[in-house]
Amino acid sequence: MASVSDMYDVTWEEMRDKLRKWREENYRNSEQIVEVGEELIQEHASKLGDDIWIIYEQVMIAALDCSRDDLATTCLHELQKQFQGSHRVKRLAGMRLEALERYDEALKMYNDILQDDSTNTAARKRKIAILKAQGKSTEAIRELNEYLEQFVGDQEAWHELAELYINEHDYAKAAFSLEELMMTNPHNHLYCEQYAEVKYTQGGIENLELSRKYFAQALKLNNRNMRALFGLYLSASHIAASPKVSAKVKKDNVKYAAWAASQINRAYQLAGHGTKETKCSLKAVEEMLESMQIMPS
Repeated sequence: MASVSDMYDVTWEEMRDKLRKWREENYRNSEQIVEVGEELIQEHASKLGDDIWIIYEQVMIAALDCSRDDLATTCLHELQKQFQGSHRVKRLAGMRLEALERYDEALKMYNDILQDDSTNTAARKRKIAILKAQGKSTEAIRELNEYLEQFVGDQEAWHELAELYINEHDYAKAAFSLEELMMTNPHNHLYCEQYAEVKYTQGGIENLELSRKYFAQALKLNNRNMRALFGLYLSASHIAASPKVSAKVKKDNVKYAAWAASQINRAYQLAGHGTKETKCSLKAVEEMLESMQIMPS
């Protein structure tokens, strides 16, 4: 089989730089990393200097994603020889055990790390990942809450907690978790959108009004967010259709829904430029709008 360097006419330096770029930009393109990294390790390890160690780690994690335990084991052994007793390497060994579904052994390894260093956030997160993999959502939620008592600024952990609560249909606590995220990062349109979706799911006029406001905020932050645009349309439509709201509120929400509907139609028209698929999509959108008895102006 032809090598990567032969197929793409690249030097080992370019392959090394490509791996570095993927690391720095947090790409999770595991198959490509394995393809490039395996050749770099096998053919050019002696030329890489100290870069070899971070490449071993990068390739090992990608190999676990690709079920390449042979390559992951090779990388792990090299790291264990070089960094004996390293918590970081122990965590990688635990991740390999997770990939093999040897969860009890992995948990023991993470507990050993935490016994030496109770502030090791990576090991604590791996323990939570194991609980999720085992379907133990209640335990994972408890562990995440305990973790966040110590590391309250961890946005990734708050988002994971929100997802767990959503999976458990505990929307009030999911909303609280997303509120924490929005306080620390108010300009993230995806957090606003997800919060709006949670409030929409909770239902009731008060929650629907909050939902509409946050869908609108998500659109303000990113006017190409189609999910938020559909959310704005649906939340405004439901408020307008409610017998509990005043005539003014109904009129305002009909106006919001009509605006969202016109923007949805416009977006579909611009996206396809009259192709057959777009015409079908437009027809589906128009039928949806008609079924809600709110037609775009």
